[in-house]
Parts: sequence; structure tokens; C-alpha cells
Amino acid sequence: MTLVRRAVPEDADELVRLRKIMLDSMSPSTDVAWQPATAEALRRHLADPAGELTAFVVDDPAAPGRLAACATGAIHHGLGSPGNPAGTSGHVFNVCTGPGHRRRGYSRACMEALLDWFRERGVRRIDLHATEDGEPLYASLGFARTPAPSMRLTL
Repeated sequence: MTLVRRAVPEDADELVRLRKIMLDSMSPSTDVAWQPATAEALRRHLADPAGELTAFVVDDPAAPGRLAACATGAIHHGLGSPGNPAGTSGHVFNVCTGPGHRRRGYSRACMEALLDWFRERGVRRIDLHATEDGEPLYASLGFARTPAPSMRLTL
């Protein structure tokens, strides 16, 4: 059985380390200037147990103080729509398992805990962007591709 726990502020640096692994797997970069601000934002969010951003983690069984895996999510509030009258949605991001810990069910365990967290808060629509490697896990948890295209503007 995989032991999953809710992340605490002291996990922020490790969550950033795993985030860098995840981001580099999609588009390698030497830019680390974002890391201190991200760690500080995580410490702030994780300090608020009633907050709308959280992470679930699995500790590295061989290295105290290090994380093996994580899944992070946030609650967003918008306007209601058919199928989502309250306009509340969840967004999953920063799902990562360290290279030496893969294929052990750690990301699945973190995702299941995160989905339970969304359920407990009444969030019924949850979105994520899947990598090709992550898509089988998400599909097995009930996620399906949507017809809506995604676009972005960076200001």
C-alpha cells in the first residue's frame, strides 16, 4: 500500500524539484529563475488547509525529506454552464514521479487522493493537460479528451 499524504509548506522545495523534472520532460530548460517564487507561493498555499490549492505526495522511502511523487490541484471559480451550474472547476497540474520511483503506482495514489479532495469540496468538473506518457493513467481514472481546443496568450 502506498502512503499518500497532503503536502505541507515544508514540502515546497521538493515540489518545485519534481515540477522541474516534469517540465523538463516536456521541454528541457536551464531556466531556474522561477523556482524561488514558485516555492514561496507553494508555502503560502500549503499553509492554508482550507485553501483552494493543494498537493498530495508520496515520500521517498529511501531518502527522508525527499519526495518520490506528487499531484497538485487548484479550484477555480467561474460562471455556471450546462453540466456545471456552479461554475466551479478543478485543475490538475504538476503530476510527477521521480525517475527512480516510476511504475510503482505513486502518481495514481496521489491522483486518487487529489480527486477525493475535489469531491469533498463539491468540485465535479476537473481538467488537466496530459502528456503522452500520462494519458493512460488519466484515462484509467475516467478522464476523457474534450473537443474544446486550447489557446494561450502570454502578456
